[in-house]
Amino acid sequence: MTTNMQGVSHTEAGSNSSSLWRQVGVVAATIFALTLNILANALPLNGQSTGDISDRFPVYFVPAGYVFSIWGVIYIGWIAYNIYQAGARKRNDPLLRSIAPWYMLSGLANGLWIVAWHYNYVVLSLGIMLVLLTSLIVVYAKLAAQPPVSRMAAWALHLPFSVYLAWVSVATIANATTVLYSLGWTGEGNSGPLWAAIMIGVGTLLALAFSWLRADVGYVAVFVWAFVGIYIKHAATPLVAWTALIGAGLLVLSLLVSLPRRAAQQRANAAGASALPPKRAQVQSR
Repeated sequence: MTTNMQGVSHTEAGSNSSSLWRQVGVVAATIFALTLNILANALPLNGQSTGDISDRFPVYFVPAGYVFSIWGVIYIGWIAYNIYQAGARKRNDPLLRSIAPWYMLSGLANGLWIVAWHYNYVVLSLGIMLVLLTSLIVVYAKLAAQPPVSRMAAWALHLPFSVYLAWVSVATIANATTVLYSLGWTGEGNSGPLWAAIMIGVGTLLALAFSWLRADVGYVAVFVWAFVGIYIKHAATPLVAWTALIGAGLLVLSLLVSLPRRAAQQRANAAGASALPPKRAQVQSR
């Protein structure tokens, strides 16, 4: 009996130790990405800012400069998630344990993308961006499978990753168009604006899917923010400007439809759960 108890004690200690290192790893990944993002423009890295490099490629799927202030919101989301997952009570949380490795991968990819971009490895930067996008898709999918257990979880866990994934989705499209330009596809004549309009259409369909299936305000709002910025920057190019503005309008309308529908569904689910016998309701809530 004593041996069994000792074995359980050692197992729990090992689990707690690994979970502690998981929490430390999340914080380390955040510090790594945040440091490189700050240094990229503070130094600037390789003598050029992130925006300076972007401006060298005259592609149309790039919003006005103020739009990039969304990184401040993303950084706040990183910090909120780090604080949320760092508590002793969260150390063995199954959901947090499952998303941590993917978040750490995203932090590594984010920082490496900064290095590749600033040292003009444009094609490589797209490969790293795809790794970042994939890691965030996995995190989002795991979070979507388990609705927020509290208001704190909604604000400090689910919302930050919705915003982050949305912006990386936008950035991936922009990165891809930049790579095409760097490889010699210049979009001469009307093909440049037309290609941008097609990409805006793709982004609109993607965000509409998140609006209709998830009613994800954070995700959709980022696309609206980006599209309005594209409209403002490229107002002199009607095809690009009006496509962006129409896309933004469609996304706002989609939220006005999907949010009440999702709220009604949640009320119906709550009513169904309350109608169950106490024991069954308790099991379902778990």
